Amino acid sequence: MIRKLTSRKGISPILATLLLIAIAVGAVIITYAWVITFTGTQTQQAGAVLSLENIRFYGSPTTVNNRTDVTIRNSGTSSAKIVTVYWSDLSYSALDDLTTSNYAMNPSTGVVASKSSIVITIKWGVTGSVITGNWTSGSTYYFKVVTEAGPYLEFTGTAP
Repeated sequence: MIRKLTSRKGISPILATLLLIAIAVGAVIITYAWVITFTGTQTQQAGAVLSLENIRFYGSPTTVNNRTDVTIRNSGTSSAKIVTVYWSDLSYSALDDLTTSNYAMNPSTGVVASKSSIVITIKWGVTGSVITGNWTSGSTYYFKVVTEAGPYLEFTGTAP
């Protein structure tokens, strides 16, 4: 005896439509939450974005106590505090830590606010310091500016 299954029933079309709508809304909510979290994290990571705006050598190679002014711009969304400045006349791998008596910052707090700049004045030929002598015309100098949060900016400048 062959028995036909004529009494098979599935879910109603209305219930199927409601289930599909619920699944679609859930997927949209999960995607929205992920996008908001991702963009928030990426925006916070942008923080301080330092760039070299200008470098200018003052005095002449034979002048005692000449100086170099370096202007650093922060185009990021948060402030940055500069804690150390390095320099070398050889390469980035030979950078020497400048003592705080060898450079001054304007503003003197060392904080470069978002969308503003700071001027670092490096004093050459300071007596009793790491830096002795004067800058040499035509020489390339390597600089590194380090912030309290860790990001740094490396750049070169060639004396006139």
